[in-house]
Amino acid sequence: MEEVTGMTAVDYGNVTGLVHSTESFGTVDGPGVRFIVFMQGCKMRCQYCHNPDTWEMESNKARERTVDDVLREAVGYRHFWGKNGGITVSGGEALLQIDFVTALFTKAKEQGIHCTLDTCAMPFRNKPDYLEKFDRLLAVTDLVLLDIKEIREEQHKFVTKQTNRNILACAQYLSDKGVPMWIRHVLVPGLTDIDEDLKDLGAFVKTLKSVDKFEVLPYHTMGEFKWRELGIPYPLEGVKPPTAARVKNAKELMQTESYQDYLKRIAE
Repeated sequence: MEEVTGMTAVDYGNVTGLVHSTESFGTVDGPGVRFIVFMQGCKMRCQYCHNPDTWEMESNKARERTVDDVLREAVGYRHFWGKNGGITVSGGEALLQIDFVTALFTKAKEQGIHCTLDTCAMPFRNKPDYLEKFDRLLAVTDLVLLDIKEIREEQHKFVTKQTNRNILACAQYLSDKGVPMWIRHVLVPGLTDIDEDLKDLGAFVKTLKSVDKFEVLPYHTMGEFKWRELGIPYPLEGVKPPTAARVKNAKELMQTESYQDYLKRIAE
């Protein structure tokens, strides 16, 4: 995969990345209708992951694609986006291929396209060399969808196999830079719906200055079949989606959108 450092705008189209798949009509990963690019590779091992087939960088399902190739496909659906839609890059973990995402967003912004980054921020490092690249990406990013899996570090490690220190540091960095964010938390019964942790997560989010939306995403089992296909034991076998009462409880404890707004949103 080609690096973008020192490249001219013309060169960006030749940068390549490992793309797992694309979705032409996404409606939940950013404002409006989105073209979603799912990047290959992720170092998190979330127990409820619905895309375990994106974990490994080596995959027969991923293809090395150029920025121009992906952008050409995306623009073919532009007439569906309306005034609020655009492109969202997700994963896997998009920041593992930060050069490709930066190049794609740079080319997209030349065409006036709204660009959203969907990330868990695990690769974030508060170090000068990394921040130089990260700031270059932020300069062409309109919105960051930041997934915070768990606020308590030990529970986060249990849920994902990774610390959350760099994730929370990224949230603070985005806040300090004034980058618009949607914070998202997947609510999994018995795993990420612990009342005290939800309160602490809500308190942390209130310290951030650029959060436009704070969403609770109820756990679902639609990706369970992928674990079976990959021969990986599914750790949440038998766990059901949260009840409406538990979703309401989480929203009240974290003081996110009202429950009425949530019902309206899922009905749209």
